[in-house]
Amino acid sequence: MNGQNKLIYVGDPMCSWCYGFAPQLDQIVEKYKGEISIELVSGGLRPYNQTPISEMKDFLTEHWQEVNKRTQQPFTYDILDRADLNYDTEPACRAIVVVRHMNAAKEFEFFHSVQKAFYYENKNLGEVTSYYPILAKLGLDKDDFTAKFNSAEYKELVKKDFERAGTLGVRGFPSVLLEVNGEVRVLSRGYTTAKHLEDLISTALKN
Repeated sequence: MNGQNKLIYVGDPMCSWCYGFAPQLDQIVEKYKGEISIELVSGGLRPYNQTPISEMKDFLTEHWQEVNKRTQQPFTYDILDRADLNYDTEPACRAIVVVRHMNAAKEFEFFHSVQKAFYYENKNLGEVTSYYPILAKLGLDKDDFTAKFNSAEYKELVKKDFERAGTLGVRGFPSVLLEVNGEVRVLSRGYTTAKHLEDLISTALKN
């Protein structure tokens, strides 16, 4: 593989199938590290949504249980009783963009840690303090993060990720695309395995 090839992953840290896909994605990132560049796009599952998560409890419980059954990723369901918490995925996506600008090398690890914080630890990702333990673990400055996370600049910057997903033609998450010599093709939509993705990448690079 050469520098002209790029794997593009479009997901949302509050997308349950993206959470289920995380271990498979980790395998792909590890396998191709140093051989192919990888772009993470925070696509925006439900940005600016004002529906309390408690009103979506039945719908989300069914989906989360399905993801758990298929992927064995652990879930905690207590957060689904929070009537005071809207299921707005924009703040979590914004947090990813902030860390990308702070230290791009830690973006994927941060993304996965944010997923765990929501689905397993049931953290409110609309609150900046929810990210502090992750920042400490990754050695990132919380004051710098807080300033950026709360800024109008980054509330605008995250929209570029949403627009990027739209430009790529992505309508669902997770989606994996491959750019070869400037041409972008979709490899997978929805959950898949690392082995299947490896086969798809290999085939795409031969064509």
